[in-house]
Amino acid sequence: LWPWLLASSGLSAVVQLVTLPFFPDSPSYLLIQKGNEEACRKAIRKLWGEGDHQAEIDDIMKEKVAMTSTKTLRVLEVIKERSLRWQLYILITVMTTLQLCGINAIYFYSFEVFHTAKFEEYLIPYMSLGVGLCECLSSILCSTLIDRCGRKVLLWGGYMLMCSVLALLTMTLSLQHQFFWMHYFSVILIFLFVIFYGIGP
Repeated sequence: LWPWLLASSGLSAVVQLVTLPFFPDSPSYLLIQKGNEEACRKAIRKLWGEGDHQAEIDDIMKEKVAMTSTKTLRVLEVIKERSLRWQLYILITVMTTLQLCGINAIYFYSFEVFHTAKFEEYLIPYMSLGVGLCECLSSILCSTLIDRCGRKVLLWGGYMLMCSVLALLTMTLSLQHQFFWMHYFSVILIFLFVIFYGIGP
């Protein structure tokens, strides 16, 4: 089954490859990059239907003016620029915590946890698939929550819940040889961790 599951990702690539030539170019790309207003209007009509779209074109023109007046900075210039210092710190912190949050360890050791929990061998691949499905569904849920709660709340909440789950998981893995039900609790915690990861970071 796994070869078919891995090959199925190629199906979406083939669909995109076949359908992409029939999609219109981005109106902002046509107007800002190419400077072709007529092609931009045509693309807008194709995307949004007939009607007066002058307001959208004016917005794109404002964006073009803003882009021409903005200086493009190199990497060293961004690092030295004092006005961008806090944004840079936040970006580095978010990206570092994303890499060190433990999701890779969870994926790597989940098979071991499922095996220790005495699940049947043929069920473990499906449970691993369920972990990936949890992340996918929680990411979709995040896209609906982000407008209501805000990015900061989801980031802080996600990381706090993930830390709590990791602390509990460490405890359950340490006690799994003393209490038989700890194995199952560890499995639940793995699923919860992946859900919180998808909703938060």
